[in-house]
Amino acid sequence: MNRSNEGKPVGGQRGPKGEAHYRGLERMYLTAPVNRFFNPSIKVSYGESEVEMEVKSDFYHAAGALHGSILFKMLDDSAYFAVNSIVSEVCVLTASMNVYFLRPVKDGILKAKGRVIQPSRRLFLAESEVRNANGRVVAKGSGHFAKSKIPLRNCPGYGEKQGLCAPATCAGKPQGLNFP
Repeated sequence: MNRSNEGKPVGGQRGPKGEAHYRGLERMYLTAPVNRFFNPSIKVSYGESEVEMEVKSDFYHAAGALHGSILFKMLDDSAYFAVNSIVSEVCVLTASMNVYFLRPVKDGILKAKGRVIQPSRRLFLAESEVRNANGRVVAKGSGHFAKSKIPLRNCPGYGEKQGLCAPATCAGKPQGLNFP
């Protein structure tokens, strides 16, 4: 895959075929059982994604502010889906993630934005940041993501609307990592 001068990936799926891929990734994300608890929203586009989540007191640590694991989840999710937006045949996996917690959060809507920094054939670098309702950065992260051997068509939620995931293919598959 080639890169432009801005470091944005060039090539991949754009237009109607790409849009179907992005909507499939969004459904896959929202279908994940963990997201029933967090109730986030997601928007995926080429090389980027945005995750939004409302802070709830259920997400606090003992000192009365948002637990860092929630910020990690938002950073990882937004970077992950930015990468998977340019990988259309298989799921990617988080290989490593560096996280910086910059300020405490107690309430409001948080927005995480992830983007691909360095695409390659097997290992991708992406970065993300979480901003509070006032637009201040509360956490930053970067990570490496690797292609897996897990076909996206096997992931619950991904292909259901386009008819890519026949019931015989997806029914009974465990949630999460569905190895072929």
